[in-house]
Amino acid sequence: QVQLVESGGGLAQAGGSLRLSCAASGRTFSNWAMGWFRQAPGKEREFAATISWSGVSTYYADSVKGRFTISRDNAKNTVYLQMNSLKPEDTAVYYCAAGPPGAGKSRYAYTYWGQGTQVTVSS
Repeated sequence: QVQLVESGGGLAQAGGSLRLSCAASGRTFSNWAMGWFRQAPGKEREFAATISWSGVSTYYADSVKGRFTISRDNAKNTVYLQMNSLKPEDTAVYYCAAGPPGAGKSRYAYTYWGQGTQVTVSS
């Protein structure tokens, strides 16, 4: 089992920044690929970013590329999502997830999920 707890969400103005954190406990964190997904009201959960177990490889959705940065610290069992140049359309509940190596952008490939943290961006 892997337990994931997100933090760092809140209210930001358009153009502002937020940094999300996801603390993991349980099975060896460094064995897992990690992803960030988001879900806006009335919409399906969508992929935002993923990072390999080593942190060497990252991949982003087109909608966040160039504005968001995913990173991880395996010594702290934590994955981060730095969100810059925020837009109102970034408003959503953000979830972190753990999956096997190569999990990619499909939410169905991820095994463990956090409870989510709300991000609201005002215009």
